[in-house]
Amino acid sequence: MKPTIYLVYISLSGNTESFVKRLKGFFQFQTDWQVEPVHVKDLVKQDIPFYQLDAPFVAFLPTYLEGGNGVDNGDVEILTNPLGDFIAFGDNAELCLGVVGSGNRNFNNQYCLTAKQYAERFGFPVIDNFELRGLQNDIERIGHKIIALMEEKA
Repeated sequence: MKPTIYLVYISLSGNTESFVKRLKGFFQFQTDWQVEPVHVKDLVKQDIPFYQLDAPFVAFLPTYLEGGNGVDNGDVEILTNPLGDFIAFGDNAELCLGVVGSGNRNFNNQYCLTAKQYAERFGFPVIDNFELRGLQNDIERIGHKIIALMEEKA
């Protein structure tokens, strides 16, 4: 039986979704895995209840913050909260290999801050990050890191 991995993500502008789709293609050429994307925004929009995953996953999320600078005078996460709720559902957090953050480097200290906050909240690592839609070398670098994490789990 093929190993399964879930790519759990939330995408608001389409950048994270583009990255996840390209990463799925990378895995289809590099592994024999069953790769299952889960777009949490679609679950919420279609009123599908959150559910317990049955295989390891990696979470992908952009950074959307308001208020403060994210370092010394606060920040408020906006728009990505449903992903956190999905990870917190049941025992999902225990299956998470880590989180991959995305954002815009122009935001300096806030770049990928949401991914760092999720890692701290749930106790899993930030695997890596990419800017905006990500480049092909980001797909390959992050893909190889995830392959190594899956091999450690096997």
